[in-house]
Amino acid sequence: MLVQERSTPKSPKSQIRGKTRPTLHPNRFSEAKSLDFSTWVSENLYKIFTVLLLIATVAALFFLRNVGDTASLLCFETQSKNLEKIEFPQVNWNAIAPVTDKSSPYANFRTEQWIVVSVSNYPSDSLRNLVKIRGWQVLAIGNSKTPSDWGLKGAIFLSLEQQASLGFRVVDFLPYDSFVRKTVGYLFAIQHGAKKIFDADDRGDVIDGDIGKHFDVELVGEGARREVILQYSHDNPNRTVVNPYIHFGQRSIWPRGLPLENVGEVGHEEYYTEVFGGKQFIQQGISNGLPDVDSMFYFTRKSGLEAFDIRFDEHAPKVAFPQGIMVPVNSFNTIYHSAAFWGLMLPVSISSMASDVLRGYWGQRLLWEIGGYVVVYPPTVHRNDRTEAYPFSEEKDLHVNVGRLIKFLVSWRSKEHRFFEKILQLSFAMAEEGFWTDKDVKFTAAWLQDLLAVGYRQPRLMSLELDMPRASIGQGDRKEFIPQKLPSVHLGVEETGTVNYEIANLIRWRKTFGNVVLILYCSGPVERTALEWRLLYGRVFKTVIILSGQKNPDLAVEEGQLEQLYKHLPKIFERYTSAEGFLFLQDDTILNYWNLVQADKTKLWITNKVSKSWTTVSASDNSDWFSKQADFVKKVVSTMPANFQVSYKESITNVQSIGICSSEVFYIPRRFVADFVDLVNLVGSLEIHQKVAVPMFFVSMDSPQNFDPVLDTMIYKRKPPTNNSSTLYSAQVPAVHPWNVSSEQDFIKLIRIMAEGDPLLMELV
Repeated sequence: MLVQERSTPKSPKSQIRGKTRPTLHPNRFSEAKSLDFSTWVSENLYKIFTVLLLIATVAALFFLRNVGDTASLLCFETQSKNLEKIEFPQVNWNAIAPVTDKSSPYANFRTEQWIVVSVSNYPSDSLRNLVKIRGWQVLAIGNSKTPSDWGLKGAIFLSLEQQASLGFRVVDFLPYDSFVRKTVGYLFAIQHGAKKIFDADDRGDVIDGDIGKHFDVELVGEGARREVILQYSHDNPNRTVVNPYIHFGQRSIWPRGLPLENVGEVGHEEYYTEVFGGKQFIQQGISNGLPDVDSMFYFTRKSGLEAFDIRFDEHAPKVAFPQGIMVPVNSFNTIYHSAAFWGLMLPVSISSMASDVLRGYWGQRLLWEIGGYVVVYPPTVHRNDRTEAYPFSEEKDLHVNVGRLIKFLVSWRSKEHRFFEKILQLSFAMAEEGFWTDKDVKFTAAWLQDLLAVGYRQPRLMSLELDMPRASIGQGDRKEFIPQKLPSVHLGVEETGTVNYEIANLIRWRKTFGNVVLILYCSGPVERTALEWRLLYGRVFKTVIILSGQKNPDLAVEEGQLEQLYKHLPKIFERYTSAEGFLFLQDDTILNYWNLVQADKTKLWITNKVSKSWTTVSASDNSDWFSKQADFVKKVVSTMPANFQVSYKESITNVQSIGICSSEVFYIPRRFVADFVDLVNLVGSLEIHQKVAVPMFFVSMDSPQNFDPVLDTMIYKRKPPTNNSSTLYSAQVPAVHPWNVSSEQDFIKLIRIMAEGDPLLMELV
């Protein structure tokens, strides 16, 4: 293998110091005028006026923000934001000038097989082993964390300075301290003759040191295997994503990027189909040791400080994914063939742990447009677990958006006639949907132009199979493969032979609540808790809608004021017309979902038998607030249809009384959704408080004797214990109130204590 020496770029400072100072000519300027003050003022009056106007404007803005009418300033800011609309980039594809390597010492170097890695530290043993793989050139991409004297014999290293000198458009968009700078490396490799790129990291060892032994490095020619490949069945049109770890013997593990609502789907395939090889342009390998898992798995499955050493079935056949079914794809154990080089772009406007996963889903959807598909292979590398915690915050774009993204991508269509135009259109559509920002739209345009500039030719479009009638799968086309059930660490317990008890419970809970929408109101800081709530409850419920007093689009948190939050619920009902029911929960109440399985999901649930939560008060014996609320209730009851009014008056017999319920937790089944919406409409603009409106609605919709009693035994205190809040908790009740979660630390404490009822929530190390 040719070993390249890396050059030292010239210091910009030394170049500046070396510049010649300009010569000043003594007669260039005329003699200065002698001016008195009045003359100077008259000649510079417009300048003085401009400066004073600027000072007055700044003062006015400061006054509005800090003292005066903030509404005026907010209106101004809102109008400014509305002007920041996403613009579709205009690219002249026929006027892109070539970009050649003129600055690096590798200008004349060419090879077809590249390994691209990001390096932040000195060379690891794994990276040294990658350099030894025959026929592959290692390209190490530096960032701001990389030591300035980094070097490794046999590897090409590109420092930040060298990257900036290559002339690529994408450099302007890349963060200095992130692995997404590998984007420069991909372009450099393509520019220098790449036909295959192994996207890797510096902590994985290729098993047996032979990439070609595991992957299909050659798709055409003498070296190609020319074999049929087992493929997931497209028989179920509602299935859009699959956990590939099940196929390779580990059903209790899920990959980073799998929607949490799919974690409980652990059954193996009833049958597969087959597809001819040759178009597996993206090839994803499985990692032994520490596979690609998310923070939820890492936090809840760790047993002490012992490192993970998980093994997959090396004899299981590789498996392909048909159009309409997706799989998580990462950036540290994946081969891209030249037909899919356009799919190497790592997004820059989302969190780092989400960048390669969103790239993978984006790329898979576009791969269908050229007739390609993804194949997942048996273990190809071994990655060592460094026992480092995975931060929740770095995965927020995964857990918040990935399920919705997959559904969007499968339904997305384009009428563009050139492939690169389709790519740009999809990136634009994803920005409009909020999956990433307009920065990635501009970045995509820059990336595609750079690809053309380094000599890449865009693939030809093929007919999209998704829009064609699917042939029925006959008995002769069905191929059977039963995955092994390999031992795996499960909360420190060895799994042997069958799916263990804890996983079986998770499946049961998911089957029970998988079509129930959880609506969670957060009174605390959503920046610290929104993701955690989704991680906790998203495993069980259809989806988790989070409401708060302040909207947060980045975390998909919707705005709603708790005092009249019931008025927001019809909008959510309308979005999930197929949902079986809706469970409302406040974040100061903990839901032990395992104790709700026996409840009747066709009935109303509420805390009407919990004395400290539900009470009937006489408006005449209480404050003006109660009197005013009672007047509102009378107005609404007087306009109710007969069925509502009769039911209400059977429960509230005293016209001077009203029902009060704290309403921290209640459930509305599908059959009562229309009634609830009608009652909200009857309230209209009346300012009836949530604690008054919800019990009024419930007793109007049905008699309390028909309510399901599942919440009757919940633990309910008005104030938490003063010494130790954990003494309040019990895993044997349906819910516990109150409980404070305002940070990740509080959430971890909660996970520990809830593990008594759900052992999959392992105690945090």
